[in-house]
Order: sequence, then structure tokens, then C-alpha cells
Amino acid sequence: MQYLLYTVAVVNFLLSLIVIANAPSSRVNRYFGFFALLGSFWSLGTALLLYTPGQAAVTVGQFLFFAAPLGTSYFILLFSMVFPYSKHLSTLRKGALAVYPLLLGIIYLGNSDFFITSTVAAPVNQVAVSPYGYSLYAAFFFVYLGVAPAYLLRVYMNKTLHFALRSQTIYATVAISLTSVVSAFTNLIIPILGDTTYIWAGPLTGLPFMFLISRAIIRHKLFNIRVVVARTLGYAFSFLVLAAGYFSISHFISSELRARFEGQSAEALLSLLLLIGTVLLFQPLKSRFDRLTNKIFYQDAYDPQEFLSELNKLLVETVDIESLLVGSSEIIKRNIKAEYCSFVIRETSYFEQRTIGAESKKFSAESTKIIRETMPSMHRKIVVTDELDEGNAELAEVLREHDIAVVVRLVTTLEYDVGGLGYMLLGVKKSGNPYTSQDMHVLEIIGNELVISAQNALRFEEIENFNITLQNKVDDATKRLRQTNEKLKKMDETKDEFISMASHQLRTPLTSVKGYISMVMEGDAGKINDQQHKLLDQAFISSQRMVFLIADLLNVSRLKTGKFVIEPKRINLADVIEGEVRQLQETAVSRKLELVYDKPENFPDLMLDDTKIRQVIMNFIDNAIYYTPFDGRIDVELKEKPQTIEFTVSDNGIGVPKSEQHKLFGKFYRAGNARKARPDGTGLGLFMAKKIIIAQGGTIIFKSTEGKGSVFGFTFPKDKLEVAGQIEVTDDGEDDS
Repeated sequence: MQYLLYTVAVVNFLLSLIVIANAPSSRVNRYFGFFALLGSFWSLGTALLLYTPGQAAVTVGQFLFFAAPLGTSYFILLFSMVFPYSKHLSTLRKGALAVYPLLLGIIYLGNSDFFITSTVAAPVNQVAVSPYGYSLYAAFFFVYLGVAPAYLLRVYMNKTLHFALRSQTIYATVAISLTSVVSAFTNLIIPILGDTTYIWAGPLTGLPFMFLISRAIIRHKLFNIRVVVARTLGYAFSFLVLAAGYFSISHFISSELRARFEGQSAEALLSLLLLIGTVLLFQPLKSRFDRLTNKIFYQDAYDPQEFLSELNKLLVETVDIESLLVGSSEIIKRNIKAEYCSFVIRETSYFEQRTIGAESKKFSAESTKIIRETMPSMHRKIVVTDELDEGNAELAEVLREHDIAVVVRLVTTLEYDVGGLGYMLLGVKKSGNPYTSQDMHVLEIIGNELVISAQNALRFEEIENFNITLQNKVDDATKRLRQTNEKLKKMDETKDEFISMASHQLRTPLTSVKGYISMVMEGDAGKINDQQHKLLDQAFISSQRMVFLIADLLNVSRLKTGKFVIEPKRINLADVIEGEVRQLQETAVSRKLELVYDKPENFPDLMLDDTKIRQVIMNFIDNAIYYTPFDGRIDVELKEKPQTIEFTVSDNGIGVPKSEQHKLFGKFYRAGNARKARPDGTGLGLFMAKKIIIAQGGTIIFKSTEGKGSVFGFTFPKDKLEVAGQIEVTDDGEDDS
């Protein structure tokens, strides 16, 4: 038991030195250090009093046995009054505390036998105490030591304190209370009743006290001396292991060599080698013990630089908001060692408010509403639940309900008064430790970086969803357009069927009308005068125009059904043109126009569709007649060139406006000035002309200046006109302008 008391004395002594040396200016550290130092003296005094022979040892032990416990109660009360903020004591408290050492000095110095009347020499381990003096000693002890836990409990009940301070307080309260109760029972109550057999047990209460205080140091950074304790233990364990190994091996070598050899040279050499090996092993062994002590004292330790580098790599490489925040929560949770890490992201154009994280942690809408409404008014970027005061009781209740230890607002540094992007929510640490100042600093950096990356990811998400939405709208519009197009096709087919049917029905009676008019004009029904001939001639021209119109309508219908066929045969194009000019000469004369055609001699025969090429020639000349004012001139030319043949009809008529020229060969299209000059046109002549010419391998010629006239015609490569055989022409639906 004697050695156990000495061990407790040494441990308490080392603890006092470490605590005071770590912050000598702090009242909290000084008072607790003196308390631990006097606890060391108490253990030493008890060992000297009970187990060490000699009057001097007994006298010293007797003094320490009584003075040290009284000192411990005095300094622990001081410690309780200033913990945790090392605050100043009021004058009243200082006066009350000054009575204690004053009375102790008067009583002890005035009568040294006031407490102990006699001591039985070791190893009987018995002392005789004065009932009156010992009762007064006990009263002082109970009053001062009993008040200390009350002060500490008052600190613990302060809900505004940081979680770490409250945890430190409860550990200190339990340690002091346990030590006080056990030591009071063994060293005060039982001795007053006449039995001093167990006074040795009082100082041993320092063992559970040391255990609880050490736990507070390791888990909750009491006195902030973890690094000192960890490094001290690292050095101590390394030294003890090496020392034990060195002396054991040295003793073995010495014993074996002395038994076999008489000389000392071999022993000296091996001892030197052993010493060198011990020195070389010290650093690796210390590193191993440092890692071990770090695991004990720094369970939450991490490298901030590595932590931020890992997170930055993810932020740079990821643009998907879900992947970004899930990956970030995993990295933060692993490094901070939190129970969980989740993000609450505000609603966007395409999504409601979302909770994203590595865990399926869910928060009610009411809870997130309270967080969103309360946090901006606090003007803080990071809020620790245990630091919230009574003014934010509702927020604190919500956070504790969901085990949220820390809330980090995802805002820029200039947006403390707005809602921001959302929140990062962190659970308590798995070790139970509070969040440190280093954690707060790292989380603030992370919050700033996450805001930028998350905003970019949300923009990317919006663009992506906009594209999806736009594609869906396009698909829907395309679907409706296809449906409409199908309806239009059916309507167009119905129209073509009607045109085809009407054209066929009109052509038969019109042929009869035209034939009878021709017979009357030729005198088959009797002689007619000039006036009658003139009127009949106009009727014949109109019926002829109607025939051409019906032919155009039928050709358009045939294009749709694929029945419009080019049937080339050998013709003399010069003769064909001459015949068409002859038919239209009378019309030109009636409009006072000069229609000139200089027929070329010895023009070669060509493979062309006679009927359809006549239709084209007729259309070009007829248009020139009707769109050229009176007294105008129309020149019809046919030229043979080395590689091509070229046909043109030139006039000095109204021309085509430049802005409308690109649409001129479209189906049913007519220029504005043409509609005024000839309201009865259909816009099919030029459309069909282009189809016919292109189908036979030719090219349309067109030049026009508004108010000055136009040139219409076609050109064919000679080699294209040597091929015989049918050519099927269809309406491909493209704009033929």
C-alpha cells in the first residue's frame, strides 16, 4: 500500500506541473495545479505517517496529512469559482476564502496536538485523534469542499456554454465529488468515531480522480494539455521500454561473459554495441508510441491540407449536383468524423427543396423552415447548437431533435443577411468530442468553396433540365406538327382528287365548245361578218386559255400521283416554236405588240417531249404578251451553240420585282404587279415549265428588271437530248422557286 500511495503522489505531482506549466497565467490552471500538488502531498504525508519509521518522517507526515487535504479543499473551491473562464473573484468571496488558511494557521501552530494526540509506529498503522479538533477540521473540510461541486453544477446548468465546457464541467464535478465522498468517509467520519484503520484509503481516491480527469483531458481537451500529455507519455514509454530492454540484455550479457571469460574487453565491446543499438532504436520506438498516443488523445485528428485537397479535387471534377454533394458529404464526414453530413438545398426552377447526402437523413419541412427563417437573422456563417442562447431556443430544439451539432450556411461572405444556397448540417462527432476551432476554420473554408461549386452545378443542372424540357416541347410540337401535316396531306390529296376530277369533267365540254366555235368561225354554219368573227375569236382564245389552265391543273395532279411522264421523241424545235408563235401572233397583234421570231435554218432534230415542250414555249410567249404594255416588242430566239441549244423570250414589259424573283417558280405563286395586270392567272405555268425543263436535263433561263422587261427561256446540253425513253416526273415537295 505504501508504494501505491507513492505512485499516486508522483502522478498527481506530474499532473500539477503539466497543468500549471501549460498556462501559468490562467487562474483555472493554477488553482487546479495547486489542488493536484496538495493531493500529491496528501498521499506522501499519509505514506510517511503510516509506513515510514522515524520521528522526523512521522512529524512531516502528520503535517502533510492534515495540511494538504485542507489545502486541496481550499484550492478546489477556488478552481470551482473561476472555472471555466479564469474570471476574477469578488471581494466578498475573497474574504470568505481568506478565513480558511487563517484559522488553519492559528489552530495548527497554536497547538500541534490539536488534531492528532498520538501515533503508533509502523507497521501498526494507527493514529489517535482529538475528537474536538478533528471535528472542527471535518467541518472546515465539508463546508469548503461541499460548496465546490455546487459551483461546478451551476456552470453545467448554463445551457449557453459550449458543449465541450459543459462536458469538462461534469467530469470535474464527478471526479471531485467522488474523491470528496470517499475520502470524507475514510478520513473524517470513521476517525471521529474512533477508528483510524482506513485513513490510508483517502489519498487513494486520487486514482479514480485521475482517471476521470484524464478522460476529460483526452476527450474534451480539459486545460488544453493533450499535446503535452501525449508527447510526455510518448517519451516516457519509449524511455521505459528501452531502459528495461537495455538493462535486461546488459545484465544477461554480463552474467554470461563473466562465467566464460576472465577478460573485460568482450563485455565492454558488446555493451558499447548494445548502447549504440539502443540509441538508434529510440526514434523509431518513439514514433510508434507517438502514433499510439495520438490515437488515444487525438481520435478526431486529421490533416486539414489533405482534407481540403481531397475535397477540392472532387469539386473541380464534378458538375452534377447530386454527385458533388454526396461525394462532399462522404469526405467531410470521414475527415471530421461526424455521425452524418447532409445538405439542404433550396428550391430551384425545376426541383423542390432537397436534402442530399451520403446518408438517407431526412428533415421535416417544418424543421427546415425554422432553420431557413432563423439562421439569416443571426448574422453568422457557422452555428454550433450547444452555443445557442435562450433567444434561439426554438432553433436549438429543432437542431437537437435531429442530432444536428453544427450548421454551416452556404452563402458568400457578403450574404450573411440572406437565405443563400442552403445549409450543410453536421451530426455530433462519433467520439463524442466537441467541434474544435480548427474544425470551425476548415468548415468555413469548405462552405465558401462549396457555394461556388454548388452554384455552378445548379446552373449546369438548370441548363440540362432546360434542354430536356425544351427537347420535350420540341418533341411534342413535332408530334403535333406531324399530326397536322398528316391532315394537310389528306386534305391535299382530297384537293388533288377534286382538281383531277373537275379538270376531266371540264375538259370534255370545253373541247366541244372550242370545236363548235372553230367550225362557226370557218363558215361551216354559214357566212359571218367581221364583228361576229371578232367576237367568236375572243371566245375561242378564252376557251383555249381554259384548255391550258385545265392542262396545268391535270399536270399538277399527275405530278402528285407520279403519272406525269416525259416521253421524248425526235422533233424539230425550230418548227415547234414557229407553230406556237403563229398561233399567238393574232393575240399579239390585237394588243398592238410586235412578236418577232427569226427561225434558224438547218436546226438539228432533238429528243424532246413534243406536247410538254410546246406547253413551256406557249407559256413563256403567252406571259410575255399579257405582261407587256401596248406598243411593246417581244423577241423569240432559238440558238445553236457548240455544246448547247438555247431558247429565250425577251420583252420590255412590267418585269418582276427583285424582292419576289426568288419565289417566282413556286407553285401557285404570282408577283404582285402580275396579279394586278392579269387577275385570272393561276401561278402554275412557270412552276410546270421548270419541272418539264429540268426533267429533260435542261436549265431555266430567267432575268428581269422591274419596269424594263424580262427574259424567260431554257437551255439544253446537246448530249442530254440524244437519249430516248420515258422519264417519270414527280412533285418532290421542295420549293421550286
